[in-house]
Amino acid sequence: MSKKQSISSAPTDGSKVQIFWTDEDGQENQSIGQYRSLDRLKATGGQWDETDAGWWIFTDSNTQKKVTPTGWQPAGKSEDSEEAEEE
Repeated sequence: MSKKQSISSAPTDGSKVQIFWTDEDGQENQSIGQYRSLDRLKATGGQWDETDAGWWIFTDSNTQKKVTPTGWQPAGKSEDSEEAEEE
């Protein structure tokens, strides 16, 4: 059973994980995201700088957003689904 873990312990190798982040309205969200280092971003082409490195999610099939996560857990796990399994 996976619980939300500190974001400082999340993998930063580009693997996708479930991340928890708070939007500008104060709403906590869960999304599949990945950490993208500056080297990884530069390898895709385009103009990137150190402010672009960080955690990225897809908000829809065409739009990506950089977010500041508060926690993480392995992809495919959610606290809601685990609570339902325990009942």
